[in-house]
Amino acid sequence: MTKTKVIVCSNSGIDYVKHPYDIEVFRSIVQYSENEKYDDYTEISAETFYNRLVTDKESFPHTAYVTPGHMIEVFEKAKKDGYDSALVIVIAKPLSGLYNAVELYSKEVEDFKVTVYDSNCLAYPEALMAIEAARMFNEDKSLEEVLKRLDFIKTHNHMIFAVDTLEYLIKNGRLSRVAGMFANMLSIRPILDLDENGKVRTLEKVRTAKAARKRLAQMFVEEIEGKDVMPFILHANASKEILDELRAMVNEKHQFAEIPDYLLTPVVGSHTGPGTVCLGYIIKE
Repeated sequence: MTKTKVIVCSNSGIDYVKHPYDIEVFRSIVQYSENEKYDDYTEISAETFYNRLVTDKESFPHTAYVTPGHMIEVFEKAKKDGYDSALVIVIAKPLSGLYNAVELYSKEVEDFKVTVYDSNCLAYPEALMAIEAARMFNEDKSLEEVLKRLDFIKTHNHMIFAVDTLEYLIKNGRLSRVAGMFANMLSIRPILDLDENGKVRTLEKVRTAKAARKRLAQMFVEEIEGKDVMPFILHANASKEILDELRAMVNEKHQFAEIPDYLLTPVVGSHTGPGTVCLGYIIKE
C-alpha cells in the first residue's frame, strides 16, 4: 500500500492551527540582511515579527521560499522513513515560485513520487487542505480521493482582506509609490481578495482603517448569505478589540457559535503589514 507524506508550505500558517497529524512544513525564510535570516515560525514567531515591524521601521524584511537543498533533504528523509510518495501543498502559484521549484527539485530523489498541489490560496484554507489530506491518508484513502477533497476546498473558499497601512504594499511593489503617497494622504485603505486564479485584486477603496473593517464585515455578511460556511478570521497581530469588533459585526446578521482567528505568518505579513485583518469562509461539503 502506498504511504504518502503530507507537506505544506509555511504560508499556510499551519503552525498556528491545532491538529494531531505529522505534517512536514517547508518553511519560508525571513531575511533582514545577508547575515540575519530566520526560518518562519521555528526561528521567528509571528508575534516577534509583527512587533519588530512596528518598533523597527528601518529594517525592512524580505522573504524567500525554502531552499532547494532543504526540499531534497525532506524528500530523502521521508523515503528513508518508509514513505514512497509525498503530497506537497503550496501557496497560490501567482504569489510564489514555490510550485515550480518543488516540481523541479523533487526529481532529484529517485523512486519517490511527489505530487505538487497548487492550493490557489494561502493561510487557513491551505492549512486545512494539509490537515484534511493527512486525515484521509490515515484512513487509507487514495490520492485521487484526497485530491478531490482538496479541489472542493480550493473552489469553495474566499478571503477578504483589509490592510491597516499601505506602507508594505508599496515597499513590496504591490502598489506604486505615487499612488501609495496620494492614497496615504487621503487615508485610503484598499479591501483586497484573491481571485479565482489566486491573484491579489482590489475590490474597493475605503477611507480610514475603521471604515475598511466595517465595509469588510458588510461584504462578508452579504457574501455568505444562504450558505453553510465555516467562518474564520486571519490577522497580522491585530488587537483583541479589533477581532472582537469583527465578530460582533458579523454576528449582527449571523449567529456563529465560534469564529476562530489565526495569525498570518510573517511571510504573508511582510506584504500586508501589521494590523491587517481578513474575514474568510469555507463552504461545508
